[in-house]
Amino acid sequence: MDAALLLALGLLAQSLCPSAGVPRLRRPRTLYPWRRAPTLGRVRRAWVIPPISVSENHKRLPFPLVQIKSDKQQLGSVIYSIQGPGVDEEPRGVFSIDKFTGKVSLNAMLDREKTDRFRLRAFALDLGGSTLEEPTDLEIVVVDQNDNRPVFRQEVFTGRVLEGAVPGTYVTRAEATDADDPETDNAALRYSILEQGGPQLFSIDPLTGEIRTVQVGLDREVVAVYNLTLQVADMSGDGLTATALAIITLEDINDNAPEFTGDQFFMEAAEAVSGVDVGRLEVEDRDLPGSPNWAARFTILEGDPDGQFTIRTDPRTNEGVLSVVKPLDYESRERYDLKVAVQNEAPLQAAAPKAERGQARVSVQVRDVNEAPVFQENPLRTSLAEGAAPGTPVATFSAWDPDTQQPQRLSYSKDYDPEDWLQVDGATGRVQTQRVLSPSSPFLKDGWYRAIILARDDASPPSTATGTLSIEILEVNDHAPELSPPWGSLCSTPDRGSGLLLGATDEDLPPHGAPFHFQLSPRVPELARNWSLSQVNVSHARLRPRLRVPEGLHRLSLLLQDSGQPPQQREQPLNVTVCRCGQDGACLPGAAALRAGGAGISLGALVIMLASVILLLLLALLVALLARFRQQSWDKRLLHGLQDDLRDNILNYDEQGGGEEDQDAYDMDQLRHPAELVAFGAPSGRPPLRRDAPFGRARPQATRALPTSPADIADFINDGLEAADSDPSVPPYDTALIYDYEGDGSVAGTLSSILSSLDDEDQDYSCLREWGPRFSRLADLYGPP
Repeated sequence: MDAALLLALGLLAQSLCPSAGVPRLRRPRTLYPWRRAPTLGRVRRAWVIPPISVSENHKRLPFPLVQIKSDKQQLGSVIYSIQGPGVDEEPRGVFSIDKFTGKVSLNAMLDREKTDRFRLRAFALDLGGSTLEEPTDLEIVVVDQNDNRPVFRQEVFTGRVLEGAVPGTYVTRAEATDADDPETDNAALRYSILEQGGPQLFSIDPLTGEIRTVQVGLDREVVAVYNLTLQVADMSGDGLTATALAIITLEDINDNAPEFTGDQFFMEAAEAVSGVDVGRLEVEDRDLPGSPNWAARFTILEGDPDGQFTIRTDPRTNEGVLSVVKPLDYESRERYDLKVAVQNEAPLQAAAPKAERGQARVSVQVRDVNEAPVFQENPLRTSLAEGAAPGTPVATFSAWDPDTQQPQRLSYSKDYDPEDWLQVDGATGRVQTQRVLSPSSPFLKDGWYRAIILARDDASPPSTATGTLSIEILEVNDHAPELSPPWGSLCSTPDRGSGLLLGATDEDLPPHGAPFHFQLSPRVPELARNWSLSQVNVSHARLRPRLRVPEGLHRLSLLLQDSGQPPQQREQPLNVTVCRCGQDGACLPGAAALRAGGAGISLGALVIMLASVILLLLLALLVALLARFRQQSWDKRLLHGLQDDLRDNILNYDEQGGGEEDQDAYDMDQLRHPAELVAFGAPSGRPPLRRDAPFGRARPQATRALPTSPADIADFINDGLEAADSDPSVPPYDTALIYDYEGDGSVAGTLSSILSSLDDEDQDYSCLREWGPRFSRLADLYGPP
């Protein structure tokens, strides 16, 4: 390619140096990076453009950086352009180019901490937009300036070190950062200590920031906390600076022994009491309060051979609290002289000075008080046979008064005797029974009865002692064993079944109960010939027949004896049901009645039970008949009490008629159109027979004239009722009958309440009074009062 671009790079020499001023602009040199070299060897197509350096924070803007030229066209016929970050990419507008001259300018201040270099692409086009040269790279490097102060990573650094630490002991480390170029002195940091507030006991490494001790003499009791002012500077210590605080705390060691505040302490303690505080022992310790180096521990060295005192430490005040753990006795010793020592929980450092007051004397004066009586044996245990008679001596529960210098009289009384079984002599403490104690008392626990006795002196105020009296109730063999149950069944032959297993119980407690001895009654020698008894265990025996025994109920007599001293025995009956058994040894079904009889119920008892059941049934039947008779009598009295005969209202019929289609019971035409019957006349011949009559045939009745008008209907009905009432062989005509249809427009109207409301409360019965005296009675019964 014959054409070449002319690249002129003009830089201010002083703009590249951060410490120099900004000189006058120079005209940039002309470079030809793409021009072919006139040589016979290999021809390079382009030059490599070195990076263009420009200082950050440049304030004289716009600032010329580069001029690009192409030698392929005449001046003015080439269009130049650049692309990349700072031009058409973020951050936009930092660089620009004159499209005709090719001059590249800086338009904004640069910040190396944000962007340390820019990579652009340069283009050369003709006026028609065609590419004249291949694009070339243009790199702009931002030169760092010391425009950022160093910054500590935290405002306050903390460290801890033991007091008395040797020089060179590591304490803590301070760290700082600088946003400037780490490859320059702008970020070269150096650490130092500006202020320690006292002797130079600490040092800091200028490069690493490590803080260490440099001298001996760190004493927490003198200075517990040190505050150091730290500084960091860039430019290797000559540039910008920043400060921070370092707080160093000295950790306590046990380099101070505890000491008593005095050589001797005086206290007073009452006798006959324990668990009380007598006084306090004050100590001093310069170590850290609350730490094991400060906590005191006290020891009694002398003066307490019986261990009656103890000293505990108050964790809040570190004082020693002297307490009485065993009651003191004024009569035996009036004064105690103790020698006590104090030390820390943590061991004392070897280099620590010895305490001047590590020991002290404590004088305790015993104060005489009225002591309570003391029982000679407490609790007192004794025994008594059950069922002991009233007045039986139990024990003498006496006490003594420890106040030997103040003789006093003692009295005794009961404090707890739930069964009120005992009696206590108030002067001597002698205890005896005052009634017989029931063996089933709920206050007998495992055969022991517990009572509480009081002993009181006559001092002012008096003192009382409590004693426990435990009485063991000795079991007496006063009950003989009993069969349980006294019946059973077995097979009639010895080779069938396992026999009858017999058991026994005894109300007495061991050793007056089992083992039991079972024996056939010696009074009946023939029992031993037919039966045998063999012992199974301590409480059971087995009964077997020696030969074939007749089926049925057999009454045997057994003699039972327990193992008490002296032994108790009882002869008891045993009802044995002998039945016919199968191969499996079980009674056959035919022997069910015998088994029932063998349940201990005799024939006489069965007869009595059956007679009782029959008597109860007869009584129930008699009561039922009597109740029925009384009900009938009541009904008759109710009917006779009415003024009128109510037969026409209470008769019951199985058949009451079938409505209009039933023409055999009543002649409905008389109720439908009674006026028409007058014109045509009544049917001749024998009157129809009523099927609802109880005798099947009615006696002849005289012919009645039918009413000719509605006004005569009431008289017609009354006459009919009279005729019906006078004839006992037929029911009255006004008996309630059921009809499906009565017709419409009947001049007779309705004779019943069929069309009325089904609710009796809505029915008005007052109209019945207009029908005559017979219906007035119904109106009184059903109508409102």
